[in-house]
Order: sequence, then C-alpha cells, then structure tokens
Amino acid sequence: MSEKVLLVDDEKEFLEIMSERMTARGMVVTTTDSADKALSILKKESFDAIVMDFQMPGMDGMEALKAIKNLKPELQIILLTGYATVEKTVEAMKIGATDFLEKPADLEALSEKIKNAKTEKMLIVEKQMEEKIKDILQRHGG
Repeated sequence: MSEKVLLVDDEKEFLEIMSERMTARGMVVTTTDSADKALSILKKESFDAIVMDFQMPGMDGMEALKAIKNLKPELQIILLTGYATVEKTVEAMKIGATDFLEKPADLEALSEKIKNAKTEKMLIVEKQMEEKIKDILQRHGG
C-alpha cells in the first residue's frame, strides 16, 4: 500500500519537484505552502507522514509541530531544514518530531524515513486500538 504524505513547504518550486519525485515512487502526496493550511487539511484527512519545512513564514516549524501533535499525536513528522541547529533539533524531537533532514533532501533517505514513519504510525494506532478494546472489555465485563 502507498504511503500517504502531506508535504508542507513555502517554496512552490520545491513542492512541485518533491511531489513529482515522491509520486513517481508510488507515494500519494498532498502539498500545501503553509502550516496553517496543513492544519486545516489534517482536520479532514489522514496521512502516514508529514514532511514539513522548519523555516516558514507565519507559523514556524516549532509552533506547527506543537499544533499538529495536539491535533493528531500519532502523526509522524519529518522536518526539513536548511539551517539545522543542534538545539532546535533536540527541541523539535522532544516535542514529537520523528526525524530531521537537511535541505536539499536526499530522496532515498526521505523515502526510507517516510516508510519508517508509516510503520511507526501503524504501531501506535494498533496500540491505541488494543487499549480501546481492553477498556471496552473491562467496562463491559468481558
């Protein structure tokens, strides 16, 4: 099954090129050019992974990361940056970023990270379902 990815970057040309290359690898890609738009898309759709630029106008990567994790904690977020600092990377990982890649993103490495993110999300969702089932069984004496 194809990985479903939300690609978020304020650089239109980068979005087009990456989207084409990811689609050619069999991924289903939705693109948007801002974190605000990404949040409204996330309220309506489900994704295996989000690949998001860390430096964008408006809502920055850290704010967006917090907002996305509040909305959908199971989502796997891979941050792209041209200006990675150790402090920012550590802070983002603590908030819940799955991974980091420096721009220009190597498509092989990114594809691998997306596949891993999809697997991780599936495990989290599976665990959440198990917890719900256990809870239901306990409440109903099963």
